Order: sequence, then structure tokens, then C-alpha cells
Amino acid sequence: MPKLKLKTHSGTKDRVLVTKNGKVRTRHSYASHFLQKKSGARKRKLDGLETQGSTNAKIIKKKLGV
Repeated sequence: MPKLKLKTHSGTKDRVLVTKNGKVRTRHSYASHFLQKKSGARKRKLDGLETQGSTNAKIIKKKLGV
């Protein structure tokens, strides 16, 4: 009997980018609303993508089937 395959987790697929070298990149948290009370420097620090640590990356890659 063939081994069952896991389905790709659609929510994770839409939110995560896996680079060529296998790093997992995601958006920063706390950057979507209540922006008026955050300083400009803090908001600039939150733009772009952040690299996930090894523990989170392992879980995310399992969800994506990578």
C-alpha cells in the first residue's frame, strides 16, 4: 500500500516564502494596524520580511511539504 502524502497547508502557503537555500521568510508581526501610535523608526523596522528561526522553520516546512 502506498504511503499517504500530506496536503499542503493553504494558509501557510499564502503567508510564507521559502528561499532557494531553504530559509523561511515571513512578514513581521504587529505591522498591520494601530500604526498611529507606533514611531516611524519602529514601523520602518517592521517592513520587509523576517527570517524564521530553526524551530519555526521546521514546522512551517512540514506544513508545506518541503
